[in-house]
Amino acid sequence: MQMEFQPGFLSRNPHLQSMAATSPVRNVGRNPMEDAARETIVDGGDGVRLLGYHSNQPHRKSRGLIILIHGWEGSSHSAYILSTGKYFFGKGYDVFRLNLRDHGESHHLNEGLFHGALIDETLRAVGNVCRSSPDLPAYLIGFSLGGNFALRIALGQSVARIANLKHVFSISPALDPYKSTLCIDESLPFYRLYFLKKWKRSLRKKQAIFPEKYDFNGVLNHRTCMGLTEAMMPWYPQFTDCRSYFKRYTLLDGAFRDLSIPVTVFASEDDPFIPVEDFLRLERNSRLQLLIQRYGGHCGFLEFFPYDCWYERMIERIIRKESEGDGRRP
Repeated sequence: MQMEFQPGFLSRNPHLQSMAATSPVRNVGRNPMEDAARETIVDGGDGVRLLGYHSNQPHRKSRGLIILIHGWEGSSHSAYILSTGKYFFGKGYDVFRLNLRDHGESHHLNEGLFHGALIDETLRAVGNVCRSSPDLPAYLIGFSLGGNFALRIALGQSVARIANLKHVFSISPALDPYKSTLCIDESLPFYRLYFLKKWKRSLRKKQAIFPEKYDFNGVLNHRTCMGLTEAMMPWYPQFTDCRSYFKRYTLLDGAFRDLSIPVTVFASEDDPFIPVEDFLRLERNSRLQLLIQRYGGHCGFLEFFPYDCWYERMIERIIRKESEGDGRRP
C-alpha cells in the first residue's frame, strides 16, 4: 500500500480529479450496498429528522460501521458516497449514508432551512446511528462540507463522547467556508454553475413544499455563490451577515487543540476550492494526522488506468492497523 497518492500523468489534472469524484462512471455495475440498504429516519433532536440509508452485512458478521456524510448539495446517492460505501461494504462493514438537512429527498422532513452551522442535529444523528450498533466500532467519513461537519463532530467528542466512535476521516474539508465559496466563484465557470444549479433547485423544492413560509423568487437570479449566500441572509436572522455566518463553522489555526479521538484529514495541494495553506497553518495535535498530497483535486484521489481510489484503501489500512492494535478482528 503506497502511503502517497502517486497517479499516472493522465490522472494528475486537478479539475479532472474533481469532476471525476462526482461522476456516475464511478458506480457502473451492481452495488450490493444499495441492494441491502433500508431507508431510515434519524432523530436529530428538537424534532429534527434526517434521512439516511443503512446497509447491514447480510451473510457475515460485520467488521464495523462506516458512516458517510456527503458534501454541499450532494446526497447519500452522490457518486463518491456510493463508491466509498460499496468499497467498505465489500470489505465486510455495515454502511450508513446520512443526508444533511434539505439534501437528497429530505426537504419535507423539516420546515427550517439548511445552513452550514447546523452541527448539533448532525452530531446527535451520528450519535444515534452509532448507538444503533453499540457492539460495532464506528468510523465517520465526511467529504468537503461533510468533511467540515465530520471534523466538528470529532471536536464535539471532548464534550459528549460517542462510545463506539473510533476514528474520524475527512476528505478535502472546507476549513474556511468563506474562502472556499470565493474559490468556487473564481475557479472554472463549470464549478460555479454546477453548485448554483443544484442550490437553486434545492431552494425551489423547499419553496414548493412550504409555500406559505418561503418565497425565494427574488433571489434566484444571482449568478455567484457568494452573491446568493448574501441574498439568503434574511432567512437566517441568527447571523448578522454572511461573514458572521461563515465564521460559525470556520476551522482554522488552533481549532483542533482539544481533539479527544483520532482524526485523519486527506487534502491536496491542487484542490480548486480548498487552499492548502489552511491545512499547513493548523496547530499540530498528536491526534490529528494530515495526509497532504501533491495531486488529488477536490475529493478525487483517483487513478484512472486502472481505476483505483487511494483514500478508500488508505482509510481501510488505518482502520485495520488500529483494530489489530486494539486486539479486535481486522
